[in-house]
Amino acid sequence: MKIELHQIKIRELCASYEDLSIQEEGITGFGGKLNIRPKYQREFVYDEKKRNAVMDTVWQGFPLNVMYWVRVGEEQYELLDGQQRTISICSFVAGEYMMNFDGNLLGFHNMSEAQQQRILDYELQVYVCEGTDEEKLKWFQTINIAGEKLTNQEIRNAIYSGSWVTQAKRRFSKSGCVAYKIGSDFMSGTPIRQDYFETAIRWIGDKQGLTIEQYMAKHQHDTDADEIWQYFQNVIHWTETLFGRKYKKEMKSVEWGLLYNQYRDTTLTATAIGEEVARLMADSDVQKKAGIFHYVFDHDIRHLGIRAFDDNTKREVYERQNGICPICGKHFEIEQMEADHITPWVEGGRTIAENCQMLCRDCNRRKSDK
Repeated sequence: MKIELHQIKIRELCASYEDLSIQEEGITGFGGKLNIRPKYQREFVYDEKKRNAVMDTVWQGFPLNVMYWVRVGEEQYELLDGQQRTISICSFVAGEYMMNFDGNLLGFHNMSEAQQQRILDYELQVYVCEGTDEEKLKWFQTINIAGEKLTNQEIRNAIYSGSWVTQAKRRFSKSGCVAYKIGSDFMSGTPIRQDYFETAIRWIGDKQGLTIEQYMAKHQHDTDADEIWQYFQNVIHWTETLFGRKYKKEMKSVEWGLLYNQYRDTTLTATAIGEEVARLMADSDVQKKAGIFHYVFDHDIRHLGIRAFDDNTKREVYERQNGICPICGKHFEIEQMEADHITPWVEGGRTIAENCQMLCRDCNRRKSDK
C-alpha cells in the first residue's frame, strides 16, 4: 500500500473545473485529472453555512482537514474524501456564489487581484493512495475520515469504481431514483448516501453466498448492472404481492431480500398472510411488529418479542404462591424465580396476572425445553 502526502494549491485544484452534474456527467478538476464526483456519485450535501465556513477557513489561512484521493491511472485520480470541501472551493472560484469576507459581500470575480491570489495560493493537504482493492478498502475503513464522513458503501464505491458501479448507481443512488420510487415503502435510509445500493448488494450477495465486497469485486468491470436491478425488482414485486403496502412504518426495517431468498417459493397466499399479519398487528403482546413479516413464514416466536410480565405482576403472583414453585413444590426467593405463561402465547395465552406463574429457574428451563 502506497500513501503519499501532497500539497496542492487551490489554483491547481480548480484548473479546468467543470460541473456537469445536471447532465449527470460528474464533476472534474485538477486539470481534468481529478474525478471529483464520478457519474451518479452522491449529491452535494453541504448547506450554505458549511460551504461558507470552508471558504472562510481558506480566507483566514487556517488549515482544512486533509483530503484523500485514489490513483486510478497514470495521472488520473478519484476523490474519496473531501468532496464537499472541494466543490465548495471550486464553485466559489468559478463564480457560482458570493459570501461575506471581512464585512464585504464578494464573489471571486469581483475580488481584487491580491485577494484572488490569497485564495489561489492556499495549499491543501491531500493524501494520495494506491494499492490493491483490499489494501485500499482496509485503510479507508480504519482512518479517521473528517468532514462529512463517508458511509461504508461510499468507500466501497471508490475502491471498486468502474463501469458496473456507474451503471448500478443510475438506478440506486440518485435522489428520486427508480429504486426509491418502487421501494421507498419497504426500505429505510436514502439513496444519495448509498443506503439503497448497499442493501440491494447485501441481499443479492446473500443469495449467492457472497459478501458485499466479494460481489462488487466480481462485477466491477461488467458493462451493465442488469442482474442486481432485475433481482431488486423481483424482491419488491414479491413483497408487495404478499404483503401490500399497508404497514409502511413497520415494513421499512424488514430485510425483504433475505426473506425473498429463503421463502420466495412459499405456497402461502396473500389472503392467508394478510389475515395473520392483521391479527398480530392488533396483538398488544407483540412488541416487535416488524418481526411479524418473518414470523408468518417460520412461526419462530423470537421474531415477535412477546411482552414480558412486569415486576408488579411478578410480585403479585409470587405472593399469591407464597414463594412456592408449583412444579417442584419448593420455596424460593423471588430473585430465584422466573415468570412463565401458564397457557403459552402461541396457544392464546395473554401476558396478564391470571395467566402467570412463578417457577424456579430449573423448572422453567425444563418446561421451556419441552
